[in-house]
Parts: sequence; structure tokens; C-alpha cells
Amino acid sequence: MNALSALRSFARFWYDFIVGDDWRVALGVAVSLAATWGLTRAGLNAWWLPALAVAALLGLSLARVVKAARR
Repeated sequence: MNALSALRSFARFWYDFIVGDDWRVALGVAVSLAATWGLTRAGLNAWWLPALAVAALLGLSLARVVKAARR
């Protein structure tokens, strides 16, 4: 196995691990973490934002799957 093939496999693993089945959830989590970082840098207490975002994203993802299953 050459170095490029190993690097490709490594990148594919991390993409699948982080993004998984739904890129929308991964993007939502990344945006919520960036927003939390920004609010914290502005001096606000934003510890609650990632938890709220994950709960909302889970609900939206579940609703999308249920809707697709009913078709």
C-alpha cells in the first residue's frame, strides 16, 4: 500500500466517522459549535447551544427518515 492510498483510506474513514449517513446533521453540529465559540468569545454563556442544536437536529433527522419511510 503506497502513501497516497493510505492517506485516502484515512480520509475516507474520518469522513464516514464524522459525517456518517446524514451530512446535514454533521453540518448543523459544526455550525452550532462555531456559533458557541463565537458567542463565548463575545462574553456570553453559550454552553446550552450545542445540546439544544443536537436535540433539534436529531428531531429533524428522525422526521426526515419517518417521512421517507412512509412513501
